[in-house]
Amino acid sequence: MRSETLDIQAIRQSAGSAVTFLKSMANEDRLILLCQLTQGERSVGELEQLTGIQQPSLSQQLGVLRAEGLIQPRRDGKFVFYRIVDTRVLGLLHALEAAFCRGT
Repeated sequence: MRSETLDIQAIRQSAGSAVTFLKSMANEDRLILLCQLTQGERSVGELEQLTGIQQPSLSQQLGVLRAEGLIQPRRDGKFVFYRIVDTRVLGLLHALEAAFCRGT
């Protein structure tokens, strides 16, 4: 048995942060969008074509991810490109891929 004691308040705070983070990703369309963005920056048009998610749902889900600070837009003329800016997303998506996408 371990002799150290765990700071339950610190654990509770960390758990709350984790729940907020996971909720921002806990949507099929948002996960699909994030998976596409692991390959690099994509335009809104590319995301629509690659994912099959139609407007206005695409804009809504991108808005959630942007508001949560997981992705960031970049405007180039009339085009908007998105990229992942929260590195925790990449680590979690790699773990999800290993657990769910490799046929094991």
